[in-house]
Amino acid sequence: MFEALSDKLSGVFDKLRRRGALSETDVGEALREVRIALLDADVALPVVRDFIAKVRDRAIGSEVLSSVTPGQQIVKIVNDALVEALGGEGAVPLNLNAAAPVPILMVGLQGSGKTTTAGKIALRLKDRLRLRVLLASLDTQRPAAQLQLAQLAEQAGVPSLPIVAGETPVQIARRAMETGRREGFDVVILDTAGRLSINQELMDEVRQVRAETNPAETLLVVDAMTGQDAVNTAKAFHDALTITGVVLTRMDGDARGGAALSMRAITGAPIKLIGMGEKQDALEDFHPERVAGRILGMGDIVGLVEKVSETVDQDEAEKLAARMARGKFDLEDYASQLRQITKMGSLSGILGMLPGAGKMKAQLDDANIDQTLFKRHAAIIGSMTNKERKTPDIIKASRKKRIAAGSGTSVQEVNKLLKQFDDMSTMMKRMSKLGQKGLMRHGISALMPRHMQQGGQHRRPF
Repeated sequence: MFEALSDKLSGVFDKLRRRGALSETDVGEALREVRIALLDADVALPVVRDFIAKVRDRAIGSEVLSSVTPGQQIVKIVNDALVEALGGEGAVPLNLNAAAPVPILMVGLQGSGKTTTAGKIALRLKDRLRLRVLLASLDTQRPAAQLQLAQLAEQAGVPSLPIVAGETPVQIARRAMETGRREGFDVVILDTAGRLSINQELMDEVRQVRAETNPAETLLVVDAMTGQDAVNTAKAFHDALTITGVVLTRMDGDARGGAALSMRAITGAPIKLIGMGEKQDALEDFHPERVAGRILGMGDIVGLVEKVSETVDQDEAEKLAARMARGKFDLEDYASQLRQITKMGSLSGILGMLPGAGKMKAQLDDANIDQTLFKRHAAIIGSMTNKERKTPDIIKASRKKRIAAGSGTSVQEVNKLLKQFDDMSTMMKRMSKLGQKGLMRHGISALMPRHMQQGGQHRRPF
């Protein structure tokens, strides 16, 4: 997400930083490039015009152009304008300030990920806020839609409303709220039917359900991958229903980002949550300032720390750190590292949270390093005996053939894994020998293989 936009903006700002002193003409040329980058990213034209006007007004002031670092100042102005366009500082939480059971109405087009998102929100409210959640499918249009939601509810560990054939969406909604009140639920999530396109029948049905249940939240679920179409969908639903929040799904894909940048300005409703994958826990708060940071290549360190704290087993990590400090690192430890990385999601998503990681990310993409590689490595290690994992030096030709056959890979792939492990093991031993002071004195290059150390061993570090 935002990769193309981030790359183009980074190029524009690199030029500004290199120039030092700037004129109004320099700023004007840069803003023309920013405008083109935003339009290429599928940002709505009125949003682009407003954005560029705001940045220009702030950027051509004398306090910016006469600054010691005008390029940096303009980046700061663009960052602030991006945060504003995305919704302002801080995430906007779901509104649960209503009498229990709090109704949450899910609306959107078919295929936007609405039903899956309903299940994700239920899991989130159950696990994070310890709320009792009831899921209810009001979709009488799509075959097996109600069964799909029942299965998602089971996976999330929450109840779903029993299916009664022949009921209308309004009748189902009424029964869901009655069940919620009678059985002491905190929240009832009402998943309405979608259509392939917006039509009067769909809007009438949703209006009737809303009138019956008076929801605290009317959440529009849109697919970020559909770009400008997502913005048009949001405007149509907002005009008809007055939505209170947006959930953008498939934000982990290669969408151009225009939907996220346009949504708040076009609808006035905040983006509250974003879907970052297919797993049921792959739902995150939308932080405008963090997203702006990622677009401008500043990363999202806070988000990365949160992701690590949520997914990494602290005890396992501490044991591994202690072994690494002693220079001990075997294939069992490597497998443990792979499990931790896989839990955190895609490698490109993790790198996107690191400041200035765009070039590194591009190199990894070129090298074709992805989750399937991690899975293959895990399968190879899983096919080894305990002794082989502890002492990889014993793995010779016949063992390699057996391991390859057992893991469904090739001997070449087993060799690659063992070579990668050797390099990592060497680095761990160097780290152990250098210690903290040695690392500070010689820098990170001291951990690299000798052929990769710039200028060999005779160069003094800076």
